[in-house]
Amino acid sequence: MTTDRTYSSDVAFTPTVKAIQARKGSRGAYGKMEEKGGWQTAITPDLKTFIEAQISIFLATANAEGQPYIQHRGGPPGFLRVLDEKTIGFADFRGNRQYITQGNLADNAKAHLFLVDYTHKRRVKIWGTARIVEGDAELIAKLMPKDYRARPEQAILFTVTAWDANCEQHIPVRYEEADVDAAIAEAGRRLAALEAEVKRLRELTGEA
Repeated sequence: MTTDRTYSSDVAFTPTVKAIQARKGSRGAYGKMEEKGGWQTAITPDLKTFIEAQISIFLATANAEGQPYIQHRGGPPGFLRVLDEKTIGFADFRGNRQYITQGNLADNAKAHLFLVDYTHKRRVKIWGTARIVEGDAELIAKLMPKDYRARPEQAILFTVTAWDANCEQHIPVRYEEADVDAAIAEAGRRLAALEAEVKRLRELTGEA
């Protein structure tokens, strides 16, 4: 059943949610946000850059009975691909073959993407619908990360309804292994350069 929405944020702000906001004092602020147009409904260039930089995401679905399920998806930067201003796609790699997400989407197309950048303390929530695409070798090849050793089984296409970027509060700072390795390597290069400079100065001054 399709629900009529006045604002894009109504995808999350149901009448029940709005009643709770009013009771707890936040409805005024969100009402002003709605008057300005609510949440964005198309993928902006900045959001595209953020999406395609992710290496770890969470995809939420719910079955016909409303039971929610969250599944992790990961890959190298770019495994999550923006195909146009409303569509995100990625190759669905073979895993434990439970197919809970696929079953849920067959009964209920509504889905949610939750993206977190722990290094820069940013998070983005994306509401929409999703569908599984099987047997489309051309699409899977387009979405498959280059030289990534994983077996793609199918593709998932996510259509954006609305999205919101949250504040950084309570997001822990975490660094990816590659970033830590790069920082250590850079520190090593700087240390070697300093040691070389110290040695050169000592030779100039005649110190042992």
